[in-house]
Amino acid sequence: MAAFRAARGQVRISWLRPSARNLHMSCRARAKESDHTIDELFVCNEAWRKGVMEKDPQFFSRQANLQQPRYLWIGCSDSRVATETICGLPPGSLFVHRNVANLVCGVDVSAMSVIQYAVGVLQVQHIVICGHYDCGGIRAAVRNEDPPAPLSNWLRNIRDVYRLHRDELSQIKDKDVRAHRLVEINVIEQAINLYKTRIVQQRRVETYKNIEEYGFVQPKIHPCVYDPGTGRLGRLDVEMQDHLHELKDIYNLYTVDAEDDEEIGWDGMGPSVVLP
Repeated sequence: MAAFRAARGQVRISWLRPSARNLHMSCRARAKESDHTIDELFVCNEAWRKGVMEKDPQFFSRQANLQQPRYLWIGCSDSRVATETICGLPPGSLFVHRNVANLVCGVDVSAMSVIQYAVGVLQVQHIVICGHYDCGGIRAAVRNEDPPAPLSNWLRNIRDVYRLHRDELSQIKDKDVRAHRLVEINVIEQAINLYKTRIVQQRRVETYKNIEEYGFVQPKIHPCVYDPGTGRLGRLDVEMQDHLHELKDIYNLYTVDAEDDEEIGWDGMGPSVVLP
């Protein structure tokens, strides 16, 4: 079992991506079809597949029957935030769920199913909740835009985050700067929502009680933001303990021995450190 987990932690540094821009331009040229077709998808896929096979002939054989991702990535549906591409990782590295404005809603059956499978079955070690600057969903909430349902219903979740942090956000007069900050606050709130879920708490208690086997409490939750303007993915400088302490008595579903209670409450809840 230990060997299995060690293998999961290895990264194939020999993985080399072809230039995404050059590949796309080449595929578009070879597709030779107008925009009303999707032929470029298949042409580009074949070019990509051949490129991968040239570098690693056994890659798809290994991918065929098993996935062992270390990460669950919860991000925005924005087309500029292509998860594996911005992380520089090959297929199979991340289990991914994306929606408008990277929300974690307890009534969202799709998101809750993904989290349950990733944490309970795949046993991912880390959950990355990633927002991005220039997010259309955040911008719509800040500017009180009113799209038709169901999008308006979805954006109301962001406005609820806005309401919770209204005192801070109302001090920012520039709407673009305010939206920038709301992106970060929204990521923190969604990280808190992850902590509230039964499966995350259950798995963290399980790994805590078997810490010698797992090495650290899992899954760790990492609030991050991506900047499409620079291509940089960064951790938020946030102490999750500060946000979770007052919520503990309300949302904790599982307990451990009294002397261990404080440690299990916070262990692994920071960006990438044991005790935030």
